[in-house]
Amino acid sequence: MTWSETADVIAAVCFVLGALLGLIAAIGVLRLPDLLSRMHAATKPQVLGTLLVLIGLGLRLRDPGTIGILVLIALAQMLTTPVANHMVGRASFRAGQVRGDHLVVNDLEDGIDGHGESRGAP
Repeated sequence: MTWSETADVIAAVCFVLGALLGLIAAIGVLRLPDLLSRMHAATKPQVLGTLLVLIGLGLRLRDPGTIGILVLIALAQMLTTPVANHMVGRASFRAGQVRGDHLVVNDLEDGIDGHGESRGAP
């Protein structure tokens, strides 16, 4: 097997695994019971699935310019998705949509009452 054929097989495996992780993320969003669990299901497998698809694209296309763009996309995904998920979770907590009995540690409760921030959506 040549390097080109090996890279194509690895790319195909990355595509299939990335698609499966995307499917798992979608099923998790539909099936999990509460907001925090759904956010976890939407973030973790989705980012890993996207990274696998980007790796597969890099192995398949093999162009240095395209690989550079794919690396930028991967960095943007890894930087923005956790921050956006954190902000959604924090806003949901402030709006009273998170069940307190599911939380092991509640670091936000003191911060909301201590700073006089209003609870609930505007």
